Amino acid sequence: MLLGHYAVALGAKKLAPRTSLGTLIAAAALLDLLCPLLILVGVETVAITPGATAITPLTFTSYPWSHSLFMSVIWGALFSFGYFALRQDQRPALVLFALVVSHWLLDLIVHAPDLPLFPGNSPRFGFGLWNFVSVTAAIEIAMFVVGCVLYLSVGRARDRIGTIGFAALVVLLLIVYGLSLLGQAPPNIDAIVWTDNGQWAFIALAAWIDAHRPADRRFSSFAALRSE
Repeated sequence: MLLGHYAVALGAKKLAPRTSLGTLIAAAALLDLLCPLLILVGVETVAITPGATAITPLTFTSYPWSHSLFMSVIWGALFSFGYFALRQDQRPALVLFALVVSHWLLDLIVHAPDLPLFPGNSPRFGFGLWNFVSVTAAIEIAMFVVGCVLYLSVGRARDRIGTIGFAALVVLLLIVYGLSLLGQAPPNIDAIVWTDNGQWAFIALAAWIDAHRPADRRFSSFAALRSE
């Protein structure tokens, strides 16, 4: 799930209006940011298996340190604690924790049964929605539209970067998502690793654009009152 994770991050801006969209996306995508690094150093493994599901040709043979439910809670707690240590703001820290854990829950819906509960000899789960392309695409695009609407309701662009930049980000994400649905299997594992690391570019772009879309005072004031 790609658009679904970004959709949740966009919608979370409503709950944490003073938190950068880049930070929200980083939390929602954190498990996928960790996984390629762990594959790169040989801690986790993935195999290219054409036809593994209708959408992805990847078989996640072992990724308990990034994608187990237990570790998603640990990573979420660490991410949340790090944010709170820097910002001293409890409410967005809790939102970030929820975003990290939401990644496992959303993956549970689409993945084949490959998601462990904990590192070690754990049963694996997954409802397999990736075997139904049209249903998966419809759900993720609907989530993305709702996320964008919620995000746009929080603040207004102060210049063209805030308007054109956000529109460009939306179009770019839709193009990448479309390619992920229609694209061929990657040539090797290294291609998977470096492609997944490309999400850092989306995070940086989102943070830059979000800085040009300050939250309305009513949202910022509400968040400040709720975090006290």
